[in-house]
Amino acid sequence: MQNRTPKPGLKENWKAFALLVGINALVGGMVGIERSIFPEYAETIFGIASKSAILSFIVAFGLSKAVANYFTGRWANRVGRKNLLLAGWLIFLPVPMLLMWAPDWSWVVIANVLLGFGQGLAWSSTVVMKIDLVGVKNRGLAMGLNEFAGYLAVGITAYITGWIAGQFGVVPYPFYLGLAIAVSGFVLTLIWVKDTRGFVELESVEHTGEKTDHIFLETTWKNKTLSSVTQAGLVNNLNDGMIWGLLPMYLLSLKLTMQEIGMIAAVYPMVWGLGQLITGKMADHFSRKSMLVWGMLLQGFAIVLIPFSHQLTTLAALSALLGIGTALVYPTFLTEIAHSTHPAQRAGSMGVFRLWRDLGYAIGAILSGMVADQFGITYAIVLVAAITALSALIVQIRMPSGQNTCECIKAETVLHALRLHKPVKLLDVRSAAEYNEAHIPNAIHVALDELDVRLNELNRKETIITVCGKGGGRSAAGAKRLRELGYKAKWLCGGTFAWLGIHPESGSTASGMPV
Repeated sequence: MQNRTPKPGLKENWKAFALLVGINALVGGMVGIERSIFPEYAETIFGIASKSAILSFIVAFGLSKAVANYFTGRWANRVGRKNLLLAGWLIFLPVPMLLMWAPDWSWVVIANVLLGFGQGLAWSSTVVMKIDLVGVKNRGLAMGLNEFAGYLAVGITAYITGWIAGQFGVVPYPFYLGLAIAVSGFVLTLIWVKDTRGFVELESVEHTGEKTDHIFLETTWKNKTLSSVTQAGLVNNLNDGMIWGLLPMYLLSLKLTMQEIGMIAAVYPMVWGLGQLITGKMADHFSRKSMLVWGMLLQGFAIVLIPFSHQLTTLAALSALLGIGTALVYPTFLTEIAHSTHPAQRAGSMGVFRLWRDLGYAIGAILSGMVADQFGITYAIVLVAAITALSALIVQIRMPSGQNTCECIKAETVLHALRLHKPVKLLDVRSAAEYNEAHIPNAIHVALDELDVRLNELNRKETIITVCGKGGGRSAAGAKRLRELGYKAKWLCGGTFAWLGIHPESGSTASGMPV
């Protein structure tokens, strides 16, 4: 994984990438051990009935995770990704034992402070390392796979611990699973994971985008794209914190069994995780703004119907719908942040984003707990649904359009511009083999997955026309990326095949003969 001349790409680094996907699944499993059993755990073991008191464990988790995310972003280049990942696993190790042996609720709060710090370090490190490895072409797919593994594991672990609690009690057996996960994650990281800072150094050397002096302010407020994503991330975790804490309470009030509660609590993160296999790749090709708006609206719609539903099948369906909405936004958050920042500042910007995003857990738990204690669970859930819908509106209004979309241009128009000696450059983004087989004369070749590290070969004063085989795939993705970096770019309608079909006399092959 770490060579003298590292080459980014999912295919080139698939073994290291797959290992990190598996490790992130273990990180998700650590959070899943609490997901379905904690209200029962709090009331049965400690006699706590107050909604705010029960949700204090989520507040502790959210605050510590937010702080850890921020410092992971700041320390990633200085300390190393692998070292931060190892630190996360070391912090995880005492958590299951604290929960098993807790003599009072303060131990539970301390355990969740450690859980938050551990997840902030470990999850953030795997996210940054995967982005380092894959390059620009597959960042959305990488985030989809990362979040898929993590949240599918959350759902599976939530179901398993719910089943264990139903069969053997809430203490201690569900937490043995957490201890096994923590030990496995530490050993795998220590032996096989290698750092990815070399990929960042390579990308930064030839990256022509400008750094910002105020990455915290840019990500939080000044940059309309980054700040729109950041507030949506905060609201996403605000509603997730409410679901984590209040949904099991609501289901208990319906007299559902622990196994049924575990099933409903598991559906949401499992659909969320599985859905990201699709939505992650969508974020590479479709409007990320639209994905954020519709995802947040779908979340709000699902949440507002929960307190008016009483049937197991209806609640499971709403949990799945909420998972679909979250799947639309979650990998999209990180993909947009990665695309909109300089490589050397990527980890820092992600750290700021994840700071605010995971503060949403604490804000959601405090807000929903207070409202539930004063007015009831129904009012708390409806309020969170309204906040989620408002977040979608903010993205729609504040986030600039066209971050991920750009129009294509017809071959005749490009040829006419070239004949008039306009500042136009054709850029073929296919593989070398495809380019050598047939390409448009004078089109320079830069494969899509090498685009970010070869920007120095392009002239910002020229309009760049990206080209692939049939148009609309790699060429559209390349044009989007160039526009994000401040270049004037469009993609060729119909691609190389359309050009050669209209102007066969202008085509060429590897031998230089007309096509």
